[in-house]
Amino acid sequence: MQASEPDSGYESRDKIEAEAARLLARLNSDPSPKDEAEICRWIESDPRHAVAFARAEAAWEAAERLKSAAAEVNLPPLEAITSEEQQRRLSRNIMIAAAVAVILFIIAAIVTICTFNGVDRHETRIGQISDVTLNDGSILHLNSNSAAEVRFTDHGRKVRILKGEASVDVARDPARPFDVEARSAVIRAKGTTFNVRLRPSLVELTVTRGVVTVHSGNKVAERVSAGSGAIIQPRSIALTRLDSRLVSQRTAWRTHMVELDDETIEQATGEFNRYRWAPILIGDTRVSSLRIGGRFRITDSKAFLSAVQRGLPVRVVDGQDGSVMLLYRDEPELAANTARE
Repeated sequence: MQASEPDSGYESRDKIEAEAARLLARLNSDPSPKDEAEICRWIESDPRHAVAFARAEAAWEAAERLKSAAAEVNLPPLEAITSEEQQRRLSRNIMIAAAVAVILFIIAAIVTICTFNGVDRHETRIGQISDVTLNDGSILHLNSNSAAEVRFTDHGRKVRILKGEASVDVARDPARPFDVEARSAVIRAKGTTFNVRLRPSLVELTVTRGVVTVHSGNKVAERVSAGSGAIIQPRSIALTRLDSRLVSQRTAWRTHMVELDDETIEQATGEFNRYRWAPILIGDTRVSSLRIGGRFRITDSKAFLSAVQRGLPVRVVDGQDGSVMLLYRDEPELAANTARE
């Protein structure tokens, strides 16, 4: 069997689904290892193929519910159905349901084989930053409290970011695309450097070298070049042009630094808390909107807290568990402290 390669032009969703169905039907007739390898290659040849197959997991769950429900149905004997036309319709429907169940089962099986075979997992603890050299020469940088899965085959390279933040220096390999999956997004690159951060409701992409393409759901792929970024959500991809200051700020963690440029205290403490087991807490809403700038080592939040106290009406209260509480410092107290200094 020869799995067809993607056309040079745009492949419609219907065409992709039809090709997937054809290949999956072939799997039901005693496929060889070569057949399975070619189907895996088809999946990895285009991010849309991977997205389509990923949806099979949900379809498989639906099929399981369908089988459970079908097991509880008691059909009357065909003799009890007086119309021959009704008998033919019932037989046809049973055959269609059986075919659908078989296809869904095969989809789930091939997704499991192609997605989870030979996966390497890498993760970091809170406060740890790790650089992992992959077997193709690419480097995966993981920020604090982050995790990713890596799977390389002869036909493709995949990294799935599970949590946190990662930066990738992609080694060029024209024969094997490099895909990074982050929630609904699939980012494809060749010889590129880019940063991906999972925020609570979106994926933040920053490209520092080369060009990547981004898919999300059914959205048309977008190209993002060096010095640009994207805010990716399941139903939208918003491209952004970034100045050098913002690119430096987003990637400062690679040099174990936190860069602040007139951020609010709420934003600043959120950044430092990514690297602390015991958090910095804000005990007064008046503190949240105060702003601060500076460059600090991620392991030296004491320097940050010292700068906050020196430059802002804030006092720091240490907790017994290592946490820190930031409270607003009223004017009389501020004046007294200034006089003592």
